[in-house]
Amino acid sequence: MVNYLNNISLELIEKARKIKLLLSDCDGVLTDTGVYYTKDGEEMKRFSHRDGMGVERLRELADVETGFITGENSDFVKRRAEKLKIEELHMGIKDKVEVFNSIMERLNLRPEEIAFIGDDTNDVEIMKLAGLTACPNDATPFAKEVADIVVESNGGFGALRDFAEIIIESKTK
Repeated sequence: MVNYLNNISLELIEKARKIKLLLSDCDGVLTDTGVYYTKDGEEMKRFSHRDGMGVERLRELADVETGFITGENSDFVKRRAEKLKIEELHMGIKDKVEVFNSIMERLNLRPEEIAFIGDDTNDVEIMKLAGLTACPNDATPFAKEVADIVVESNGGFGALRDFAEIIIESKTK
Protein backbone atom coordinates (compact mmCIF):
# COMPACT_ATOMS: atom_id res chain seq x y z
CA MET A 1 0.00 0.00 0.00
CA VAL A 2 1.21 3.49 -0.83
CA ASN A 3 2.27 5.56 2.15
CA TYR A 4 2.00 9.29 1.47
CA LEU A 5 3.40 10.02 4.91
CA ASN A 6 6.91 8.83 4.04
CA ASN A 7 9.31 11.69 4.69
CA ILE A 8 6.57 13.77 6.37
CA SER A 9 7.52 14.93 9.86
CA LEU A 10 5.36 14.22 12.89
CA GLU A 11 4.88 17.98 13.24
CA LEU A 12 3.36 18.19 9.74
CA ILE A 13 1.19 15.10 10.35
CA GLU A 14 -0.18 16.83 13.45
CA LYS A 15 -0.87 19.97 11.40
CA ALA A 16 -2.64 17.87 8.75
CA ARG A 17 -4.91 16.27 11.37
CA LYS A 18 -6.39 19.70 12.15
CA ILE A 19 -7.38 20.51 8.55
CA LYS A 20 -11.08 21.05 7.79
CA LEU A 21 -10.75 22.90 4.46
CA LEU A 22 -8.24 22.61 1.64
CA LEU A 23 -7.97 25.67 -0.59
CA SER A 24 -6.17 25.55 -3.92
CA ASP A 25 -4.92 27.88 -6.59
CA CYS A 26 -5.90 26.84 -10.11
CA ASP A 27 -3.27 27.54 -12.77
CA GLY A 28 -0.08 25.70 -11.93
CA VAL A 29 -1.76 23.45 -9.37
CA LEU A 30 -4.90 22.06 -11.01
CA THR A 31 -3.50 22.73 -14.49
CA ASP A 32 -0.05 22.35 -16.01
CA THR A 33 0.34 26.17 -16.43
CA GLY A 34 -0.29 25.84 -20.15
CA VAL A 35 -2.95 27.62 -22.13
CA TYR A 36 -3.87 25.87 -25.35
CA TYR A 37 -5.43 27.58 -28.36
CA THR A 38 -7.14 25.85 -31.24
CA LYS A 39 -6.81 27.08 -34.81
CA ASP A 40 -10.13 28.83 -34.24
CA GLY A 41 -8.68 30.64 -31.23
CA GLU A 42 -10.55 28.66 -28.59
CA GLU A 43 -8.73 28.44 -25.28
CA MET A 44 -8.39 25.05 -23.59
CA LYS A 45 -7.03 23.88 -20.25
CA ARG A 46 -6.11 20.43 -19.00
CA PHE A 47 -7.24 19.17 -15.58
CA SER A 48 -6.23 15.91 -13.92
CA HIS A 49 -8.82 13.32 -12.95
CA ARG A 50 -6.48 12.34 -10.12
CA ASP A 51 -7.00 15.74 -8.50
CA GLY A 52 -10.75 15.29 -8.83
CA MET A 53 -10.54 11.95 -7.06
CA GLY A 54 -8.48 13.65 -4.35
CA VAL A 55 -11.31 16.16 -3.78
CA GLU A 56 -13.85 13.32 -3.52
CA ARG A 57 -11.65 11.25 -1.20
CA LEU A 58 -10.99 14.24 1.07
CA ARG A 59 -14.72 14.82 1.42
CA GLU A 60 -15.66 11.15 1.94
CA LEU A 61 -12.76 9.82 3.99
CA ALA A 62 -11.56 12.82 6.00
CA ASP A 63 -14.59 15.16 6.10
CA VAL A 64 -12.50 17.91 4.49
CA GLU A 65 -14.03 20.22 1.90
CA THR A 66 -12.06 21.81 -0.95
CA GLY A 67 -12.22 25.29 -2.43
CA PHE A 68 -10.53 27.23 -5.21
CA ILE A 69 -9.08 30.73 -4.93
CA THR A 70 -7.73 31.84 -8.27
CA GLY A 71 -6.87 34.92 -10.25
CA GLU A 72 -8.27 33.01 -13.23
CA ASN A 73 -11.77 33.92 -14.31
CA SER A 74 -12.96 31.37 -16.83
CA ASP A 75 -15.75 28.97 -17.58
CA PHE A 76 -13.22 26.13 -17.44
CA VAL A 77 -12.58 26.68 -13.74
CA LYS A 78 -16.28 27.16 -13.03
CA ARG A 79 -17.20 23.93 -14.82
CA ARG A 80 -14.47 22.00 -13.01
CA ALA A 81 -15.68 23.30 -9.66
CA GLU A 82 -19.28 22.38 -10.49
CA LYS A 83 -18.27 18.86 -11.51
CA LEU A 84 -16.39 18.41 -8.22
CA LYS A 85 -19.23 19.98 -6.16
CA ILE A 86 -16.91 22.73 -4.92
CA GLU A 87 -18.87 25.38 -3.04
CA GLU A 88 -15.95 27.67 -2.18
CA LEU A 89 -15.18 28.98 -5.66
CA HIS A 90 -13.49 32.38 -5.80
CA MET A 91 -12.40 33.46 -9.29
CA GLY A 92 -10.78 36.62 -10.59
CA ILE A 93 -9.18 37.21 -7.20
CA LYS A 94 -6.29 39.64 -6.91
CA ASP A 95 -6.13 39.72 -3.10
CA LYS A 96 -6.15 36.08 -2.00
CA VAL A 97 -5.43 37.00 1.62
CA GLU A 98 -8.64 39.02 1.81
CA VAL A 99 -10.64 36.05 0.48
CA PHE A 100 -8.83 33.66 2.84
CA ASN A 101 -9.75 35.86 5.82
CA SER A 102 -13.34 36.16 4.61
CA ILE A 103 -13.71 32.38 4.26
CA MET A 104 -12.15 31.85 7.67
CA GLU A 105 -14.56 34.28 9.31
CA ARG A 106 -17.66 33.09 7.44
CA LEU A 107 -16.98 29.38 8.14
CA ASN A 108 -15.74 30.06 11.68
CA LEU A 109 -12.38 28.41 11.00
CA ARG A 110 -8.95 29.14 12.43
CA PRO A 111 -5.88 29.42 10.15
CA GLU A 112 -4.56 26.08 11.44
CA GLU A 113 -7.74 24.40 10.14
CA ILE A 114 -7.10 25.52 6.56
CA ALA A 115 -4.61 24.03 4.13
CA PHE A 116 -3.49 25.75 0.92
CA ILE A 117 -1.66 24.56 -2.17
CA GLY A 118 -0.19 27.13 -4.53
CA ASP A 119 2.63 27.43 -7.02
CA ASP A 120 3.72 31.03 -7.60
CA THR A 121 4.38 34.46 -6.14
CA ASN A 122 0.69 35.38 -5.94
CA ASP A 123 0.19 32.46 -3.52
CA VAL A 124 3.00 33.23 -1.09
CA GLU A 125 1.11 35.57 1.26
CA ILE A 126 -1.81 33.17 1.70
CA MET A 127 0.68 30.33 2.20
CA LYS A 128 2.17 32.27 5.11
CA LEU A 129 -1.28 32.31 6.79
CA ALA A 130 -2.59 28.79 6.24
CA GLY A 131 -2.04 26.07 8.82
CA LEU A 132 -0.54 23.62 6.32
CA THR A 133 0.81 24.43 2.88
CA ALA A 134 2.06 22.61 -0.17
CA CYS A 135 3.17 23.26 -3.71
CA PRO A 136 3.62 21.11 -6.81
CA ASN A 137 7.05 19.71 -7.59
CA ASP A 138 7.39 22.17 -10.49
CA ALA A 139 6.33 25.24 -8.49
CA THR A 140 8.40 28.39 -8.55
CA PRO A 141 11.19 28.82 -5.99
CA PHE A 142 9.04 31.53 -4.34
CA ALA A 143 6.34 28.99 -3.46
CA LYS A 144 8.78 26.21 -2.59
CA GLU A 145 10.51 28.49 -0.09
CA VAL A 146 7.36 28.93 2.03
CA ALA A 147 5.62 25.57 1.48
CA ASP A 148 5.55 23.03 4.29
CA ILE A 149 5.46 20.24 1.70
CA VAL A 150 6.63 20.00 -1.91
CA VAL A 151 4.55 17.14 -3.33
CA GLU A 152 5.95 14.67 -5.87
CA SER A 153 3.57 15.50 -8.72
CA ASN A 154 3.71 18.51 -11.00
CA GLY A 155 0.84 20.94 -11.36
CA GLY A 156 -1.97 19.49 -13.45
CA PHE A 157 -0.65 15.97 -12.92
CA GLY A 158 -1.96 15.09 -9.47
CA ALA A 159 -0.34 17.67 -7.18
CA LEU A 160 -3.59 18.37 -5.34
CA ARG A 161 -4.19 14.61 -5.06
CA ASP A 162 -0.79 14.11 -3.43
CA PHE A 163 -1.57 16.79 -0.86
CA ALA A 164 -5.07 15.39 -0.30
CA GLU A 165 -3.70 11.92 0.38
CA ILE A 166 -1.25 13.31 2.96
CA ILE A 167 -4.17 14.95 4.77
CA ILE A 168 -6.36 11.83 4.48
CA GLU A 169 -3.66 9.50 5.83
CA SER A 170 -2.86 11.91 8.66
CA LYS A 171 -6.50 12.04 9.72
CA THR A 172 -7.35 8.36 9.28
CA LYS A 173 -4.27 6.45 10.49
